[in-house]
Amino acid sequence: MRPFVENLPFLSIFLAIVAGIVCASLRRGITAYRLTLSAAMVAAIMNAAVLAYTYLGHLSFTYTMGRFVAPYGNAIKCGPLQGLLSTVFCVVLAMSLVGGRRDLFHDILPEKQRFYFVMVNLLTASLLALTYTNDVFTGYVFIEICTIASCALVMAKDNGPNMIATIRYLFMSLLGSGLFLIGLALLNSITGYLLMPSLAEAVAELAATGRYHLTLTVSIGLIVGGLGIKSAMFPFHLWLPDAHGGATTASSAMLSGLVLKGYIVLLLTMIGRVFSLDLMVELGVMNVILAFGLLGMIFGSLGAMRERHIKRMLAYSSVAQIGYIFMGVGLGTLAGVTASCFHILVHACCKPLLFACAGRLSAVSGHHKSLRNLRGSAYRDVTAGLGFTVGALSMIGIPLFGGFVSKLYFASASLPTNKTALTLLTIALSTVLNALYYVPALLAIWVRPPAEEEKALLADVTPEELTFDRSFTTAAVVLMAGIFVLGIFYHPVLNVIEAGLRLL
Repeated sequence: MRPFVENLPFLSIFLAIVAGIVCASLRRGITAYRLTLSAAMVAAIMNAAVLAYTYLGHLSFTYTMGRFVAPYGNAIKCGPLQGLLSTVFCVVLAMSLVGGRRDLFHDILPEKQRFYFVMVNLLTASLLALTYTNDVFTGYVFIEICTIASCALVMAKDNGPNMIATIRYLFMSLLGSGLFLIGLALLNSITGYLLMPSLAEAVAELAATGRYHLTLTVSIGLIVGGLGIKSAMFPFHLWLPDAHGGATTASSAMLSGLVLKGYIVLLLTMIGRVFSLDLMVELGVMNVILAFGLLGMIFGSLGAMRERHIKRMLAYSSVAQIGYIFMGVGLGTLAGVTASCFHILVHACCKPLLFACAGRLSAVSGHHKSLRNLRGSAYRDVTAGLGFTVGALSMIGIPLFGGFVSKLYFASASLPTNKTALTLLTIALSTVLNALYYVPALLAIWVRPPAEEEKALLADVTPEELTFDRSFTTAAVVLMAGIFVLGIFYHPVLNVIEAGLRLL
Protein backbone atom coordinates (compact mmCIF):
# COMPACT_ATOMS: atom_id res chain seq x y z
CA MET A 1 0.00 0.00 0.00
CA ARG A 2 1.28 3.47 -0.89
CA PRO A 3 2.52 5.49 2.16
CA PHE A 4 0.14 8.34 2.94
CA VAL A 5 2.87 10.95 2.48
CA GLU A 6 3.01 10.09 -1.23
CA ASN A 7 -0.53 11.42 -1.60
CA LEU A 8 0.41 14.85 -0.25
CA PRO A 9 1.66 16.48 -3.50
CA PHE A 10 -1.67 15.77 -5.22
CA LEU A 11 -3.63 16.75 -2.10
CA SER A 12 -1.81 20.09 -1.87
CA ILE A 13 -2.77 20.90 -5.48
CA PHE A 14 -6.33 19.74 -4.84
CA LEU A 15 -6.51 21.81 -1.63
CA ALA A 16 -5.57 24.99 -3.50
CA ILE A 17 -8.23 24.36 -6.16
CA VAL A 18 -10.92 23.67 -3.55
CA ALA A 19 -9.92 26.79 -1.59
CA GLY A 20 -10.33 28.82 -4.79
CA ILE A 21 -13.82 27.42 -5.37
CA VAL A 22 -14.83 28.17 -1.78
CA CYS A 23 -13.45 31.73 -1.99
CA ALA A 24 -15.79 32.44 -4.91
CA SER A 25 -18.77 31.71 -2.68
CA LEU A 26 -17.67 33.89 0.23
CA ARG A 27 -19.06 37.37 0.71
CA ARG A 28 -16.24 39.10 2.57
CA GLY A 29 -12.77 39.62 1.17
CA ILE A 30 -11.11 39.25 4.57
CA THR A 31 -12.61 35.76 4.98
CA ALA A 32 -11.32 34.74 1.55
CA TYR A 33 -7.91 36.17 2.51
CA ARG A 34 -7.75 34.08 5.67
CA LEU A 35 -8.84 30.93 3.84
CA THR A 36 -6.25 31.48 1.11
CA LEU A 37 -3.50 32.13 3.64
CA SER A 38 -4.46 29.01 5.62
CA ALA A 39 -4.51 26.86 2.46
CA ALA A 40 -1.06 28.10 1.45
CA MET A 41 0.42 27.33 4.86
CA VAL A 42 -1.19 23.88 5.02
CA ALA A 43 0.19 23.18 1.54
CA ALA A 44 3.61 24.32 2.75
CA ILE A 45 3.46 21.83 5.64
CA MET A 46 2.38 19.05 3.27
CA ASN A 47 5.22 19.74 0.89
CA ALA A 48 7.71 20.01 3.74
CA ALA A 49 6.67 16.49 4.74
CA VAL A 50 7.29 15.35 1.15
CA LEU A 51 10.72 17.02 1.25
CA ALA A 52 11.67 15.22 4.45
CA TYR A 53 10.34 11.87 3.18
CA THR A 54 12.20 11.99 -0.13
CA TYR A 55 15.46 13.53 1.06
CA LEU A 56 15.90 11.39 4.17
CA GLY A 57 14.84 8.29 2.23
CA HIS A 58 17.08 9.12 -0.77
CA LEU A 59 14.17 8.45 -3.13
CA SER A 60 11.70 9.88 -5.57
CA PHE A 61 8.25 8.50 -6.40
CA THR A 62 5.65 8.77 -9.13
CA TYR A 63 1.96 9.32 -8.41
CA THR A 64 -0.29 8.25 -11.30
CA MET A 65 -3.66 9.96 -11.61
CA GLY A 66 -6.64 8.36 -13.32
CA ARG A 67 -7.12 4.85 -14.66
CA PHE A 68 -4.58 4.99 -17.47
CA VAL A 69 -1.12 3.55 -16.98
CA ALA A 70 2.15 4.44 -18.71
CA PRO A 71 2.84 5.36 -21.44
CA TYR A 72 -0.57 7.07 -21.31
CA GLY A 73 -2.41 9.05 -18.66
CA ASN A 74 -0.92 11.75 -16.47
CA ALA A 75 1.29 11.64 -13.41
CA ILE A 76 3.32 13.69 -10.99
CA LYS A 77 6.84 12.85 -9.84
CA CYS A 78 8.20 13.95 -6.50
CA GLY A 79 11.75 14.13 -5.22
CA PRO A 80 13.77 16.31 -2.84
CA LEU A 81 14.07 19.19 -5.32
CA GLN A 82 10.34 19.29 -6.00
CA GLY A 83 9.58 19.14 -2.28
CA LEU A 84 12.00 21.98 -1.53
CA LEU A 85 10.75 24.25 -4.32
CA SER A 86 7.09 23.62 -3.51
CA THR A 87 7.60 24.32 0.19
CA VAL A 88 9.44 27.58 -0.49
CA PHE A 89 6.87 28.65 -3.10
CA CYS A 90 3.96 28.14 -0.68
CA VAL A 91 5.69 29.96 2.18
CA VAL A 92 6.74 32.88 -0.03
CA LEU A 93 3.24 33.16 -1.52
CA ALA A 94 1.77 33.33 1.97
CA MET A 95 4.31 35.96 3.02
CA SER A 96 3.57 37.98 -0.12
CA LEU A 97 -0.09 38.10 0.88
CA VAL A 98 0.76 38.95 4.48
CA GLY A 99 3.33 41.60 3.54
CA GLY A 100 1.02 43.33 1.06
CA ARG A 101 -2.16 42.94 3.10
CA ARG A 102 -2.80 46.62 3.78
CA ASP A 103 -2.17 47.70 0.18
CA LEU A 104 -4.20 44.79 -1.10
CA PHE A 105 -7.38 45.81 0.70
CA HIS A 106 -6.70 49.47 -0.15
CA ASP A 107 -6.15 48.92 -3.89
CA ILE A 108 -8.83 46.34 -4.71
CA LEU A 109 -12.53 47.15 -4.62
CA PRO A 110 -14.38 45.26 -1.84
CA GLU A 111 -16.74 43.48 -4.24
CA LYS A 112 -13.75 42.13 -6.22
CA GLN A 113 -11.59 40.97 -3.34
CA ARG A 114 -12.99 37.44 -3.09
CA PHE A 115 -12.32 36.89 -6.81
CA TYR A 116 -8.75 38.08 -6.33
CA PHE A 117 -8.21 35.26 -3.84
CA VAL A 118 -9.80 32.76 -6.22
CA MET A 119 -7.01 33.63 -8.64
CA VAL A 120 -4.34 33.43 -5.94
CA ASN A 121 -5.44 29.89 -5.12
CA LEU A 122 -5.41 28.93 -8.79
CA LEU A 123 -1.92 30.41 -8.98
CA THR A 124 -0.85 28.25 -6.04
CA ALA A 125 -2.25 25.12 -7.68
CA SER A 126 -0.51 26.01 -10.95
CA LEU A 127 2.89 26.54 -9.35
CA LEU A 128 2.65 23.23 -7.51
CA ALA A 129 1.51 21.39 -10.64
CA LEU A 130 4.27 22.91 -12.78
CA THR A 131 6.79 21.80 -10.16
CA TYR A 132 5.49 18.25 -9.76
CA THR A 133 4.14 17.29 -13.19
CA ASN A 134 5.59 14.28 -14.97
CA ASP A 135 3.67 14.70 -18.23
CA VAL A 136 4.01 17.61 -20.61
CA PHE A 137 0.33 18.14 -21.42
CA THR A 138 -0.60 18.62 -17.76
CA GLY A 139 2.24 21.14 -17.69
CA TYR A 140 0.67 22.99 -20.63
CA VAL A 141 -2.77 23.03 -18.99
CA PHE A 142 -1.42 24.59 -15.81
CA ILE A 143 0.69 27.04 -17.82
CA GLU A 144 -2.58 28.43 -19.19
CA ILE A 145 -4.24 28.46 -15.76
CA CYS A 146 -1.22 30.28 -14.37
CA THR A 147 -1.42 32.81 -17.24
CA ILE A 148 -5.07 33.61 -16.56
CA ALA A 149 -4.49 33.91 -12.81
CA SER A 150 -1.45 36.14 -13.33
CA CYS A 151 -3.34 38.49 -15.64
CA ALA A 152 -6.08 38.78 -13.03
CA LEU A 153 -3.52 39.66 -10.36
CA VAL A 154 -2.11 42.44 -12.56
CA MET A 155 -5.48 43.99 -13.41
CA ALA A 156 -6.87 43.65 -9.87
CA LYS A 157 -5.71 47.20 -9.20
CA ASP A 158 -8.33 48.61 -11.51
CA ASN A 159 -6.93 51.59 -13.44
CA GLY A 160 -6.07 52.49 -17.02
CA PRO A 161 -2.30 51.81 -17.00
CA ASN A 162 -2.86 48.44 -15.35
CA MET A 163 -5.40 47.42 -17.98
CA ILE A 164 -2.91 48.29 -20.73
CA ALA A 165 -0.16 46.40 -18.90
CA THR A 166 -2.49 43.39 -18.55
CA ILE A 167 -3.29 43.35 -22.26
CA ARG A 168 0.42 43.51 -23.13
CA TYR A 169 1.16 40.79 -20.57
CA LEU A 170 -1.65 38.59 -21.93
CA PHE A 171 -0.49 39.03 -25.52
CA MET A 172 3.10 38.03 -24.74
CA SER A 173 1.99 35.18 -22.47
CA LEU A 174 -0.27 33.74 -25.16
CA LEU A 175 2.56 34.01 -27.66
CA GLY A 176 4.76 32.01 -25.28
CA SER A 177 2.00 29.46 -24.63
CA GLY A 178 1.40 29.08 -28.37
CA LEU A 179 5.05 28.41 -29.13
CA PHE A 180 5.19 25.90 -26.26
CA LEU A 181 2.08 24.10 -27.55
CA ILE A 182 3.39 23.94 -31.12
CA GLY A 183 6.65 22.53 -29.79
CA LEU A 184 4.76 19.88 -27.82
CA ALA A 185 2.68 18.98 -30.88
CA LEU A 186 5.81 18.48 -32.95
CA LEU A 187 7.46 16.46 -30.21
CA ASN A 188 4.38 14.27 -29.80
CA SER A 189 4.15 13.75 -33.57
CA ILE A 190 7.62 12.20 -33.72
CA THR A 191 7.49 10.29 -30.41
CA GLY A 192 3.83 9.48 -29.76
CA TYR A 193 4.09 10.14 -26.02
CA LEU A 194 3.30 12.82 -23.45
CA LEU A 195 4.58 11.20 -20.25
CA MET A 196 8.13 12.37 -19.59
CA PRO A 197 9.78 8.93 -19.02
CA SER A 198 8.37 7.59 -22.30
CA LEU A 199 9.30 10.82 -24.06
CA ALA A 200 12.84 10.57 -22.75
CA GLU A 201 13.27 7.06 -24.18
CA ALA A 202 11.90 8.11 -27.56
CA VAL A 203 13.99 11.30 -27.70
CA ALA A 204 17.15 9.37 -26.78
CA GLU A 205 16.45 6.87 -29.59
CA LEU A 206 15.85 9.67 -32.11
CA ALA A 207 19.04 11.43 -31.05
CA ALA A 208 21.04 8.20 -31.37
CA THR A 209 19.67 7.29 -34.80
CA GLY A 210 19.56 10.82 -36.22
CA ARG A 211 15.94 10.45 -37.37
CA TYR A 212 13.75 13.58 -37.32
CA HIS A 213 16.80 15.60 -36.32
CA LEU A 214 15.44 18.90 -37.65
CA THR A 215 11.97 18.35 -36.21
CA LEU A 216 13.43 17.48 -32.81
CA THR A 217 15.64 20.57 -32.84
CA VAL A 218 12.75 22.84 -33.84
CA SER A 219 10.44 21.39 -31.19
CA ILE A 220 13.04 21.89 -28.46
CA GLY A 221 13.66 25.44 -29.67
CA LEU A 222 9.93 26.25 -29.61
CA ILE A 223 9.50 24.80 -26.11
CA VAL A 224 12.51 26.72 -24.77
CA GLY A 225 11.41 29.90 -26.56
CA GLY A 226 7.83 29.65 -25.31
CA LEU A 227 8.86 29.17 -21.68
CA GLY A 228 11.53 31.84 -22.10
CA ILE A 229 8.94 34.41 -23.21
CA LYS A 230 6.70 33.56 -20.27
CA SER A 231 9.58 33.81 -17.79
CA ALA A 232 10.83 37.19 -19.13
CA MET A 233 14.00 35.92 -20.76
CA PHE A 234 15.84 38.74 -22.54
CA PRO A 235 14.85 40.10 -25.10
CA PHE A 236 11.23 39.03 -24.44
CA HIS A 237 10.96 40.98 -21.18
CA LEU A 238 9.38 44.26 -22.29
CA TRP A 239 5.98 43.32 -20.87
CA LEU A 240 7.36 42.85 -17.37
CA PRO A 241 8.09 46.37 -15.98
CA ASP A 242 4.56 47.70 -16.55
CA ALA A 243 2.87 44.52 -15.31
CA HIS A 244 4.96 44.07 -12.16
CA GLY A 245 5.54 47.76 -11.51
CA GLY A 246 1.90 48.79 -11.60
CA ALA A 247 0.21 45.93 -9.76
CA THR A 248 -0.70 46.01 -6.09
CA THR A 249 2.16 45.07 -3.77
CA ALA A 250 1.10 41.47 -3.10
CA SER A 251 0.61 40.82 -6.82
CA SER A 252 4.02 42.28 -7.71
CA ALA A 253 5.67 40.11 -5.07
CA MET A 254 3.99 36.91 -6.28
CA LEU A 255 4.47 37.63 -9.98
CA SER A 256 8.16 38.47 -9.69
CA GLY A 257 9.13 36.06 -6.94
CA LEU A 258 7.12 33.00 -7.97
CA VAL A 259 5.31 33.04 -11.31
CA LEU A 260 8.43 33.58 -13.41
CA LYS A 261 10.10 30.69 -11.56
CA GLY A 262 7.24 28.27 -12.21
CA TYR A 263 7.92 28.30 -15.95
CA ILE A 264 11.67 27.97 -15.41
CA VAL A 265 11.15 24.97 -13.11
CA LEU A 266 9.09 23.26 -15.82
CA LEU A 267 11.86 23.97 -18.33
CA LEU A 268 14.49 22.52 -15.98
CA THR A 269 12.31 19.45 -15.44
CA MET A 270 11.98 18.87 -19.18
CA ILE A 271 15.71 19.33 -19.70
CA GLY A 272 16.51 16.85 -16.92
CA ARG A 273 13.82 14.24 -17.60
CA VAL A 274 13.19 14.45 -21.35
CA PHE A 275 16.00 16.04 -23.35
CA SER A 276 19.15 15.67 -21.17
CA LEU A 277 21.91 18.25 -20.82
CA ASP A 278 24.13 16.44 -23.31
CA LEU A 279 21.53 16.61 -26.08
CA MET A 280 20.80 20.29 -25.40
CA VAL A 281 24.52 21.07 -25.63
CA GLU A 282 24.92 18.98 -28.78
CA LEU A 283 22.06 20.80 -30.53
CA GLY A 284 23.47 24.21 -29.57
CA VAL A 285 20.39 25.22 -27.58
CA MET A 286 22.46 25.85 -24.47
CA ASN A 287 24.60 28.42 -26.27
CA VAL A 288 21.48 30.41 -27.14
CA ILE A 289 20.19 30.20 -23.57
CA LEU A 290 23.59 31.30 -22.26
CA ALA A 291 23.74 34.27 -24.65
CA PHE A 292 20.26 35.48 -23.72
CA GLY A 293 21.04 34.97 -20.02
CA LEU A 294 24.23 37.04 -20.18
CA LEU A 295 22.51 39.80 -22.16
CA GLY A 296 19.61 39.82 -19.70
CA MET A 297 22.00 40.27 -16.78
CA ILE A 298 23.40 43.44 -18.38
CA PHE A 299 20.41 45.02 -20.09
CA GLY A 300 18.06 44.29 -17.19
CA SER A 301 20.41 46.17 -14.87
CA LEU A 302 20.79 49.04 -17.37
CA GLY A 303 17.00 49.35 -17.50
CA ALA A 304 16.84 49.45 -13.70
CA MET A 305 19.48 52.18 -13.58
CA ARG A 306 17.30 54.45 -15.74
CA GLU A 307 14.25 54.08 -13.50
CA ARG A 308 13.27 56.41 -10.68
CA HIS A 309 9.98 54.62 -10.03
CA ILE A 310 10.93 52.16 -7.29
CA LYS A 311 8.66 49.29 -8.34
CA ARG A 312 9.61 49.55 -12.02
CA MET A 313 13.24 49.55 -10.94
CA LEU A 314 12.64 46.29 -9.06
CA ALA A 315 10.84 44.86 -12.09
CA TYR A 316 13.83 45.55 -14.36
CA SER A 317 16.04 44.03 -11.67
CA SER A 318 14.00 40.83 -12.00
CA VAL A 319 14.97 40.69 -15.69
CA ALA A 320 18.62 40.75 -14.65
CA GLN A 321 18.09 38.05 -12.03
CA ILE A 322 16.23 35.83 -14.47
CA GLY A 323 19.27 36.33 -16.71
CA TYR A 324 21.44 34.81 -13.95
CA ILE A 325 19.22 31.73 -13.85
CA PHE A 326 19.32 31.24 -17.62
CA MET A 327 23.06 31.86 -17.61
CA GLY A 328 23.52 28.97 -15.17
CA VAL A 329 21.33 26.69 -17.27
CA GLY A 330 23.15 27.76 -20.44
CA LEU A 331 26.48 26.56 -19.04
CA GLY A 332 25.16 23.07 -19.80
CA THR A 333 26.57 21.45 -16.66
CA LEU A 334 25.04 19.96 -13.54
CA ALA A 335 26.89 22.56 -11.43
CA GLY A 336 25.34 25.36 -13.48
CA VAL A 337 21.82 23.95 -13.07
CA THR A 338 22.46 23.54 -9.32
CA ALA A 339 23.47 27.20 -9.05
CA SER A 340 20.36 28.21 -11.03
CA CYS A 341 18.08 26.22 -8.70
CA PHE A 342 19.71 27.85 -5.69
CA HIS A 343 19.25 31.29 -7.24
CA ILE A 344 15.57 30.52 -7.81
CA LEU A 345 15.25 30.15 -4.03
CA VAL A 346 17.29 33.30 -3.34
CA HIS A 347 15.27 35.42 -5.74
CA ALA A 348 12.01 33.93 -4.44
CA CYS A 349 12.89 35.34 -1.01
CA CYS A 350 14.54 38.61 -2.06
CA LYS A 351 12.14 40.03 -4.61
CA PRO A 352 8.89 39.62 -2.61
CA LEU A 353 10.72 41.22 0.33
CA LEU A 354 11.83 44.15 -1.82
CA PHE A 355 8.38 44.67 -3.32
CA ALA A 356 6.67 44.41 0.07
CA CYS A 357 9.12 46.91 1.59
CA ALA A 358 8.77 49.24 -1.40
CA GLY A 359 5.00 49.15 -0.96
CA ARG A 360 5.30 49.96 2.73
CA LEU A 361 7.84 52.75 2.17
CA SER A 362 5.51 54.21 -0.45
CA ALA A 363 2.53 54.01 1.91
CA VAL A 364 4.30 56.05 4.61
CA SER A 365 5.30 58.61 1.95
CA GLY A 366 1.89 59.52 0.62
CA HIS A 367 1.85 56.57 -1.83
CA HIS A 368 4.54 58.21 -3.95
CA LYS A 369 6.73 55.80 -5.94
CA SER A 370 9.61 58.01 -7.10
CA LEU A 371 12.89 57.66 -5.22
CA ARG A 372 13.01 61.42 -4.67
CA ASN A 373 9.73 61.37 -2.77
CA LEU A 374 10.80 58.31 -0.75
CA ARG A 375 13.71 60.13 0.88
CA GLY A 376 13.84 59.42 4.59
CA SER A 377 10.99 56.89 4.37
CA ALA A 378 13.08 54.21 6.13
CA TYR A 379 12.84 56.24 9.35
CA ARG A 380 9.04 56.24 9.14
CA ASP A 381 9.02 52.43 9.04
CA VAL A 382 12.36 51.04 10.17
CA THR A 383 11.41 47.42 9.44
CA ALA A 384 10.66 48.31 5.82
CA GLY A 385 13.96 50.17 5.57
CA LEU A 386 15.90 47.25 7.01
CA GLY A 387 14.06 44.76 4.82
CA PHE A 388 14.75 46.76 1.67
CA THR A 389 18.41 47.04 2.71
CA VAL A 390 18.74 43.28 3.27
CA GLY A 391 17.08 42.48 -0.05
CA ALA A 392 19.19 45.02 -1.95
CA LEU A 393 22.48 43.85 -0.42
CA SER A 394 21.59 40.26 -1.30
CA MET A 395 20.86 41.20 -4.91
CA ILE A 396 24.17 43.05 -5.13
CA GLY A 397 25.97 39.98 -3.76
CA ILE A 398 27.34 41.01 -0.38
CA PRO A 399 28.74 38.13 1.76
CA LEU A 400 26.43 36.57 4.37
CA PHE A 401 23.42 37.21 2.09
CA GLY A 402 21.90 34.59 -0.22
CA GLY A 403 22.78 36.47 -3.41
CA PHE A 404 26.50 36.20 -2.66
CA VAL A 405 26.33 32.40 -2.53
CA SER A 406 24.45 32.32 -5.84
CA LYS A 407 27.09 34.40 -7.60
CA LEU A 408 29.87 32.37 -6.02
CA TYR A 409 28.41 29.12 -7.32
CA PHE A 410 27.67 30.58 -10.75
CA ALA A 411 31.33 31.61 -10.97
CA SER A 412 32.46 28.20 -9.75
CA ALA A 413 30.19 26.41 -12.25
CA SER A 414 31.72 28.36 -15.14
CA LEU A 415 35.32 27.33 -14.37
CA PRO A 416 35.32 23.84 -15.98
CA THR A 417 33.70 25.19 -19.18
CA ASN A 418 35.17 26.99 -22.17
CA LYS A 419 33.05 30.05 -21.38
CA THR A 420 34.81 30.98 -18.13
CA ALA A 421 36.18 34.40 -19.08
CA LEU A 422 32.95 35.65 -20.65
CA THR A 423 30.81 34.39 -17.77
CA LEU A 424 33.03 35.76 -15.00
CA LEU A 425 33.34 39.13 -16.72
CA THR A 426 29.56 39.39 -17.12
CA ILE A 427 28.96 38.42 -13.49
CA ALA A 428 31.42 41.08 -12.34
CA LEU A 429 29.90 43.74 -14.60
CA SER A 430 26.36 42.84 -13.56
CA THR A 431 27.35 43.04 -9.88
CA VAL A 432 28.71 46.55 -10.41
CA LEU A 433 25.55 47.57 -12.26
CA ASN A 434 23.41 46.09 -9.47
CA ALA A 435 25.22 48.29 -6.99
CA LEU A 436 24.78 51.36 -9.21
CA TYR A 437 21.00 51.28 -8.86
CA TYR A 438 20.49 49.64 -5.47
CA VAL A 439 22.95 51.86 -3.57
CA PRO A 440 21.27 55.13 -4.71
CA ALA A 441 17.92 53.63 -3.73
CA LEU A 442 19.28 52.79 -0.27
CA LEU A 443 20.70 56.28 0.10
CA ALA A 444 17.36 57.74 -0.90
CA ILE A 445 15.35 55.92 1.75
CA TRP A 446 17.92 56.46 4.54
CA VAL A 447 18.83 60.13 3.91
CA ARG A 448 16.30 62.60 5.26
CA PRO A 449 15.06 65.38 2.95
CA PRO A 450 14.94 69.03 4.08
CA ALA A 451 12.40 69.62 6.83
CA GLU A 452 10.09 71.64 4.58
CA GLU A 453 9.94 68.93 1.92
CA GLU A 454 9.34 66.20 4.49
CA LYS A 455 6.53 68.20 6.09
CA ALA A 456 4.84 68.70 2.70
CA LEU A 457 5.25 65.01 1.92
CA LEU A 458 3.73 63.89 5.22
CA ALA A 459 0.72 66.13 4.65
CA ASP A 460 -0.64 63.42 2.32
CA VAL A 461 -0.07 60.59 4.81
CA THR A 462 -2.94 59.50 7.03
CA PRO A 463 -2.30 58.54 10.67
CA GLU A 464 -3.51 55.02 9.91
CA GLU A 465 -0.74 54.52 7.34
CA LEU A 466 1.90 55.50 9.89
CA THR A 467 0.66 53.01 12.47
CA PHE A 468 2.58 49.80 13.10
CA ASP A 469 1.78 47.16 10.45
CA ARG A 470 2.04 43.81 12.19
CA SER A 471 1.31 41.76 9.05
CA PHE A 472 4.01 43.46 7.02
CA THR A 473 6.56 43.18 9.83
CA THR A 474 5.90 39.44 10.20
CA ALA A 475 6.37 38.83 6.48
CA ALA A 476 9.50 41.00 6.30
CA VAL A 477 11.14 39.18 9.22
CA VAL A 478 10.37 35.74 7.74
CA LEU A 479 11.74 36.68 4.30
CA MET A 480 14.84 38.33 5.80
CA ALA A 481 15.45 35.17 7.82
CA GLY A 482 15.19 33.15 4.61
CA ILE A 483 17.83 35.33 2.93
CA PHE A 484 20.24 34.94 5.84
CA VAL A 485 19.66 31.18 6.00
CA LEU A 486 20.48 30.89 2.29
CA GLY A 487 23.53 33.10 2.78
CA ILE A 488 24.97 31.38 5.86
CA PHE A 489 23.54 27.84 6.15
CA TYR A 490 23.54 27.12 2.43
CA HIS A 491 25.29 23.74 2.40
CA PRO A 492 22.21 21.72 3.47
CA VAL A 493 20.11 23.53 0.86
CA LEU A 494 22.63 22.76 -1.87
CA ASN A 495 22.76 19.14 -0.71
CA VAL A 496 19.00 18.89 -1.16
CA ILE A 497 19.20 20.46 -4.63
CA GLU A 498 22.01 18.13 -5.73
CA ALA A 499 20.15 15.08 -4.40
CA GLY A 500 17.00 16.25 -6.18
CA LEU A 501 18.78 16.73 -9.50
CA ARG A 502 20.28 13.23 -9.27
CA LEU A 503 16.76 11.81 -8.73
CA LEU A 504 15.09 14.07 -11.30
